[in-house]
Amino acid sequence: MRRAVCPGSFDPITNGHLDIIARASRLYDEVYVAVMINKSKKGLFEIEERIELIREVTSEYGNVRVEAFHGLLVDFCKQRDIPAIVKGLRAVSDFDYELQMAQMNNGLTGVETLFVPTNPTYSFLSSSLVKEVAAWGGDVSHLVPAPVLEALNERLRKD
Repeated sequence: MRRAVCPGSFDPITNGHLDIIARASRLYDEVYVAVMINKSKKGLFEIEERIELIREVTSEYGNVRVEAFHGLLVDFCKQRDIPAIVKGLRAVSDFDYELQMAQMNNGLTGVETLFVPTNPTYSFLSSSLVKEVAAWGGDVSHLVPAPVLEALNERLRKD
């Protein structure tokens, strides 16, 4: 069984994230989406909400599992016998940071990192940007899946 993980905070998941997950799901038998828990950061969505949204928007793939993780990604991989991390790269600036992480992860446990170039349609896209534009009333309907847009609008109305 070929396994890979797509890690991130996914606060919220965007069409860019979904594109990388979909592409990984065609290459691997099983793809884990690992939702990062960072106690020092307060996200817009709670971890469980993110997990539910990701499960909903990836349900059509059939081979995607969604779990939270806290700690080193390589430990998550080791516990689940996952030999590969799949990361999307938007720009050269992403590569500089991600290369260091990939080399560290490989040095720690031998886990490989595969970089997937982002679809040019999503090359500018980030969760932070989506939240900022949505908070100011901008239209992000083309940047996130419909269930995420609904949850985002509902959350921002409450704040």
